[in-house]
Amino acid sequence: MVKVGIIGAMELEVSALKGQLAGINIKKKAGMEFCEGKICGVDVVVVRCGIGKVNAALCVQILCDDFGVSHIINTGVAGSLNNDLNIGDILISKDAVHHDVDVTIFSYKIGEVPQLGIREFPADAGLISAAEKAIKEKQPDLNYRVGRVASGDQFISSSEVKERIIKNFEADCAEMEGASIAHGAYLNGIPFVIIRAISDKADGSAEQDYPSFEKAAAAHCAKLVADMLPLI
Repeated sequence: MVKVGIIGAMELEVSALKGQLAGINIKKKAGMEFCEGKICGVDVVVVRCGIGKVNAALCVQILCDDFGVSHIINTGVAGSLNNDLNIGDILISKDAVHHDVDVTIFSYKIGEVPQLGIREFPADAGLISAAEKAIKEKQPDLNYRVGRVASGDQFISSSEVKERIIKNFEADCAEMEGASIAHGAYLNGIPFVIIRAISDKADGSAEQDYPSFEKAAAAHCAKLVADMLPLI
């Protein structure tokens, strides 16, 4: 049975999806509202986890333990690390990494959590395919890329930091939750995918771009998530 947990960090990333819920039932835990119902006939739980990696990881565990979700989708906005991804474009995760983890002094790769045995958390091939198919069928003019998400507890607005993340991880976008969602899904054996709409270029212009484009970018992303649900 398919039951999809849909996580967004901010209300503007999930409000449109909540508005589509049929038969909504709300449960509260750890300061989060888990909105259970159906979208396009598919059982879902839509939740705003809050910003940052700890909030995101807690949310994943609650979805697994309390709601028994079969899949997890993370929806939201991100800063571009790839010149081919511009504001309004979509990044579908092939995998996700923690860009703010550094235990290289003990011979781990940059970004690798010690003793975990993995650095890049791979997204589910079926969910990636569903997202691509939804774009081609419903939003064929939408530019997208399947690539790597880099996450850390910081908003990237410095060209220097941006270039360091690109050099270390060959990532395509930067944000603050995806890798923790991927990490939690991996440990629980739950297939996941991260869908991110580009809201800024993660450089010196990010502070100006982000407030202007975040709402439109989040709406693009939410529409894609709804379109892909029947394809899972």
